[in-house]
Amino acid sequence: MNKLILANLIHRPVRSIISVLAVAIEVMMILSIAGIFMGMLNDTKQRQNGIGADLMMRPPGTSMMIGMNGAPMPIKFAEAVRKLPHVAIVSPVNAKFVTEGKIEIIFGVDYDTFKALKPFEFIAGGPFTGPDDVIIDDIFADSGKGYHVGDTLQVSNHPFRISGIVEHGKGARKMIPLESMDRLTDAEGKASLFYIKCDSPDNDNLVIQEIHATPGLGNYPVETVDDYLAEMTPDKLPGFNIALDVVTVIAVVVGFLAIFQSMYTAVLERTREIGILKSMGASKLTIVDVVLRETAAMALAGVVLGIAGTYLVQFMMKYLFPMQHFEITGIWIARGVGIAFLGAMVGALYPAWMAARKDPIEALAYE
Repeated sequence: MNKLILANLIHRPVRSIISVLAVAIEVMMILSIAGIFMGMLNDTKQRQNGIGADLMMRPPGTSMMIGMNGAPMPIKFAEAVRKLPHVAIVSPVNAKFVTEGKIEIIFGVDYDTFKALKPFEFIAGGPFTGPDDVIIDDIFADSGKGYHVGDTLQVSNHPFRISGIVEHGKGARKMIPLESMDRLTDAEGKASLFYIKCDSPDNDNLVIQEIHATPGLGNYPVETVDDYLAEMTPDKLPGFNIALDVVTVIAVVVGFLAIFQSMYTAVLERTREIGILKSMGASKLTIVDVVLRETAAMALAGVVLGIAGTYLVQFMMKYLFPMQHFEITGIWIARGVGIAFLGAMVGALYPAWMAARKDPIEALAYE
């Protein structure tokens, strides 16, 4: 029976290859969209965690998505927070979400306090020397044509001189002086959020209570960085799961239709073969088994090719878009393989049922 299945696949190589490619594309679509989304999410989490703060304070009613809220919080509030017991450092940041050329978040930082949270690791150059300086990380510096200290870089349609290149993992990939960002965003004296470092992590909750007890700051959300990172999940991000579900459904439909069409045509072409098998005593279950095993073979080849293709996409993304993290995880591989394999088998159910129902006498007389 295995020889018969292999012969069937080889007898119509184009159809078999198309079916395998359909399943492979299905797997690649699912793993690629998940890899891009999860890569962006986890990269953001790593860079937030690398800032070195214990707490984050945001304006009331704003989204947890950094850079999406503008800068409605007066920087002068930082002085009030600094005076609280157990507060060691308060660093105001104006974060701007931009879509010019590429989607990214740019930080306007108060250099001294931002560095105090966790020192920069300079690879080249050094701190800001003027309002039109920008610090970039090494990943951005190596992207595109490559950037060096002293080069000019456009930030929000304004030329900035690269004063330093730092190791990645601390905040944004581009950082300019806070005052410069405020001018670019028409938010003089304002910030998007405060990063706060306590004298001891054990005092995090105490500092949160002290901030909320300060007149005028009672409604300002304050949370630990750990709590913030715990909230950065697909379920908490607007549209994240919807996008994944839409792509998954499209991928499943593509794989389902390809397998359905392939096996439906195969059953029609093998009517006489099915009649011979049934006349030799093959049961309906045996006929169904033949069709499903043939489908399983194509689906297995498709998922293997799809996984290999996804790693090729990851390699190409790293070369073409070095700043875009593309994360392939075992969980998503298992999920993508399961969805694709199940979709293929479901697509073959009706052709298999149709083959099992064929009357052997009619099948043998079929021309």
